[in-house]
Amino acid sequence: MSNTEFDQHVAEQPDVVEGLLGLTGLPRLDPDRPLVLAGIGTSLHACRIAATWTRRLTGGRVRPVALDAHDLALTESVTSRDQVVVVSHRGTKRYPNEVLRQARAAGAHTVCVTGQGSVEPAADVVLRTSHQERASTHSVSYTASLTVLGQLVCELLGDGAKELAQALHAAPEAMRRTLALPLAPGAVDRLAQSAPHPVLIAGTGLDAVTADEAALKVKEGTYRWTEGLHTEFALHGTPAVFSSSTVAYLIRPAAPDGGRTDDLANYLRALGAPVLVSGTGPDADLPFADVPELARPLVGILPFHRLVSAASARLGASPDLTHLESEPWASAAKQVRL
Repeated sequence: MSNTEFDQHVAEQPDVVEGLLGLTGLPRLDPDRPLVLAGIGTSLHACRIAATWTRRLTGGRVRPVALDAHDLALTESVTSRDQVVVVSHRGTKRYPNEVLRQARAAGAHTVCVTGQGSVEPAADVVLRTSHQERASTHSVSYTASLTVLGQLVCELLGDGAKELAQALHAAPEAMRRTLALPLAPGAVDRLAQSAPHPVLIAGTGLDAVTADEAALKVKEGTYRWTEGLHTEFALHGTPAVFSSSTVAYLIRPAAPDGGRTDDLANYLRALGAPVLVSGTGPDADLPFADVPELARPLVGILPFHRLVSAASARLGASPDLTHLESEPWASAAKQVRL
């Protein structure tokens, strides 16, 4: 990897995740009350993972919702029965803070999962994750938020979350092994050479959220337009825009997916499109270490972090500054309050 702030944050993730395990001060939420998780971008992706963990571990008995903080603040409502968990890496964004304000005004129980620092969110409970990242392309903030949210789910479900607790404790070592695995040079070449054509990243289940998060990292760090899709969605309508110039990264699932990953790969290859695989098998172009399935979100994102690092170095892009190092992006960004 190159010597950027982003690279340093990527490398420190196993240690940060390991240090957050055994977190104290976790509130005991009520599984019989509505649970609302809210965030924006990477934070929302973490919320979606936590909601999926909860649904799967309870067999659907508890069905939390993961909502965009913008929409929750402006077009939806919070009630006094709700338990509202807001994820915000820096704790300064307008709409996550507005969600907390409205939730407290409604009498809901509020929890804020945020990074370390001087900002004190207006929540009943504040759970701290990692230090503030110096890179604008967030990496360690994401896996740290997942670690805290995972333990919050474990506290919520008690003995019903043993599988998740074990998976979280297996994650740091799997993350270390993943960071030591080689990326296929072709995986980096294809991304670097993709412009002006879009890039596709697809997965199923928890990996579908990883695909969305990976696509955001590629956009931020390499300035290449990338779309994350559920594998099934990528087979419906979307093939109308596929061509031999489409570069696809498919996350091979841990569980049966009805053959849909193979279907998508075969469709793309029939068009002459390059297909790269991320997974735990020996044929993976973007490999990651085998880990219990519930921990895959913490591990499966790492090869994409490393892909961003390698491709950005090749392209002269900056995952630290996300195009704000040049005009007209720097001036345009000053007009928007996040």
